[in-house]
Amino acid sequence: MKLVDFGSLNIDHVYSLGHLVRKGETAAAAAYQRNEGGKGFNQAAALAKAGQKVYFAGAVGTDGLFLKENLEKYGVNTEYLEVLDTPTGHAVIQVDDDGNNSIILYGGANRRITKEMIERTLSRFNPGDVLLMQNEVSCGDIILQEAASRGLRVVLNPSPMTPEIMGWPLEQVEWFLVNEVEAEDMTGETEPDRMLDVLRKKYPKSRFVLTLGEKGAVCAFNDRRIYQPAFKTQTVDSTAAGDTFTGYFLYAVLNGTAIDEALCLAARAAAITVSRPGAAVSIPEMEEVLAAGI
Repeated sequence: MKLVDFGSLNIDHVYSLGHLVRKGETAAAAAYQRNEGGKGFNQAAALAKAGQKVYFAGAVGTDGLFLKENLEKYGVNTEYLEVLDTPTGHAVIQVDDDGNNSIILYGGANRRITKEMIERTLSRFNPGDVLLMQNEVSCGDIILQEAASRGLRVVLNPSPMTPEIMGWPLEQVEWFLVNEVEAEDMTGETEPDRMLDVLRKKYPKSRFVLTLGEKGAVCAFNDRRIYQPAFKTQTVDSTAAGDTFTGYFLYAVLNGTAIDEALCLAARAAAITVSRPGAAVSIPEMEEVLAAGI
């Protein structure tokens, strides 16, 4: 089984402030960092740090070649990553003293994915292989449909959530990994159990993980629901918490770990991630997660 993460790479410009900037306000940043990022990048890094062999597919500009190099340092195979003559996607991220964040995203090369690129990439994979995707690259509906038509198992993190996603062939998704905001947009519900009720009714063949921030996470499949509380830790930066959870959970379930144990492992990894600054750089290696006392 091969796993391909068809996703985004961003240059993250991170500004530390006392509070998130309000409308009409100008605020001085206490610190600035340039980091690697993008949900595709972060989730690939989390998978690799957990121990999963992962291929990365997507696009980057020449200004972002360091992202390709950093993926390779994490152990990610980048042979399906294309370099285009266009700026790399980037994000402007505010992080306040409580670890909350606000993000402005520019798609850049991530929005230059074409049907030809998708077909060329996915032709290298076989039935039973796994596709992980998000919603930060163009032609997401085509990626999903092409993967499903080739017999790949599709895992979708519909982030950032947009109305167009509801027109995708979502019945082809094996696993949905969503947070409360995404689930509310998909269902119109505000209570977690009701969100899962609606999702299960819409997509009865799919499995769902709903992350609830400091309240933990819940997995729904068949007629079962498994709840996982969050591990308590001091929050420094929550930027990559969800991506860490996704990577570790997916690694665990694909390698035969029971779902309750996979949820626990993912929650431990996410708790470590939020305890330190940065995105992919804050994601722990498996050895650290297993040794953590939280």
